[in-house]
Amino acid sequence: MSLPFYIDKEIYKDHLVNDLNVPASSIVNIYPKKAPFFLYKENGLHFALNISDNKFIHIDFLKGQMGWRLKRSEHETLIKKALGKKSSNLKIFDGTAGFLSDTLIFLALGHKVIACEQSYVMFMLLNDAIYRAKEELNFLENLNLVHGNAVDLYNNTENIDLIYLDPMYPINKKNSLRSGNMNDIKNILKIEMIKDLEDQIFFDLKKQQYKKIVLKRPIKSKIIDNNLNYQVKGKSTRFDVYI
Repeated sequence: MSLPFYIDKEIYKDHLVNDLNVPASSIVNIYPKKAPFFLYKENGLHFALNISDNKFIHIDFLKGQMGWRLKRSEHETLIKKALGKKSSNLKIFDGTAGFLSDTLIFLALGHKVIACEQSYVMFMLLNDAIYRAKEELNFLENLNLVHGNAVDLYNNTENIDLIYLDPMYPINKKNSLRSGNMNDIKNILKIEMIKDLEDQIFFDLKKQQYKKIVLKRPIKSKIIDNNLNYQVKGKSTRFDVYI
């Protein structure tokens, strides 16, 4: 699916082409009459979901909830327990990149991560966020963000210590904190005509050779595979661990 990248200043064109690998033919200087489209301005890349509602998606790792979590990454006790005691310098495969919320914590804790994103729109927004934050967040050099099918990409990697999965799940009042992000991703997948794999991605990757799978779930959701080894539980979230 080809989407236009609108710029209001010609100086942005070189950056899009050379740093974000945007095809020059996709860059336009006439504001699109309807969504969806990309918009690039001074603070980075945005994606227009709905012009009438002024609905634009923009990712910034240095501000808001993500910026706060990164400043206290050592206090992410649930994640640290899920990774395990021998968790120094792990090579992690994140099969559900999303907004990279947990991947950034893995990186801040000193691990290396291959993060897979099936959506081109999300992949571009993440690449832009990484470009803008890389000077301040030095650990981003240990991130390899890839675009494509998670199972295919996993089978082309080596020496993965841990597979991490955070599939989207139904939104309710208790998980409303991240419901905005989930709704955004669901709408993007719909635009790109990509089927949301939901829990199927877990079963597909569990068929492959692996050392450890960490599956993030709402605390009260059903266990989707009873052959788990242990769980790490918080107030609203748990991690089901398969070895």
